This record gives sequence, structure tokens and C-alpha cells, in this order.
Amino acid sequence: MRRAAEPKPELVLPWPSRKLHPNARVHWAAKAQATKAARHTADVMTLDAGWQRIDFGDGRLHLWIDFYPPDKRCRDDDGLLSSCKAYRDGIADALGIDDRRFVSHPWIKDEVVKGGEVRVRITRSPEK
Repeated sequence: MRRAAEPKPELVLPWPSRKLHPNARVHWAAKAQATKAARHTADVMTLDAGWQRIDFGDGRLHLWIDFYPPDKRCRDDDGLLSSCKAYRDGIADALGIDDRRFVSHPWIKDEVVKGGEVRVRITRSPEK
């Protein structure tokens, strides 16, 4: 009998589309298309990582989001976090939970990665 692979501890997503940045001036249809694609990508990659098999229990979940930019330009964490809203929604879709359970912890890394990437981990809130 074949055993299911262990869920991956980290989800690696592509750098978010420029069209999703809150300061971007793009047509609403182009933004909607980029949002749909990003949400779908996060949903599929979350399922591929096996995260749907993890019992996260009830309560808040900490979403640790590490941004590895494609170049050395300065970026702000609130703009990047807004750009990844569709990723959060896709992850929540795959897990079958409401994304309001997430507490985001964004961190822009100094390390440059070709093409850029977003690495996500989820941890439970400590018991009180």
C-alpha cells in the first residue's frame, strides 16, 4: 500500500503580478484576470504541497510570508501583502477555511532570487 507523502513545510509561489499591486494603474478586467490566475495558482500549489491533509484546528493561523524580490529595488511590505491577497484566498480555498483566520507576517528579504518568489508557512496560534 502506498503511503501519502508528507506535506511540504513551505509553499513557494511565484512573484505576484505587477497588475495586483494596489498602486498599479491597470484596467479592471486585466486586474480581475490576474487576480483569478493568482488565486488559482495558490489553490493548486497548496493542494500539491499536501497542506489540505494538515489539521490546523480552530482559531487563528499565522501566515509567515517571506518575499524574495527579483531585483534590489526598494519595496514596501504593505504593497506586497496587498499584491498577495489572491494568494491568501487561494490557500484558504484549498484548506477549506475562511481567510480571516490568517494573521499575516510579511518579511521582505534582502536576498534576490531570479524572477522573485514568495515563500509561505502556516503555524497555529499558541494556546492561551
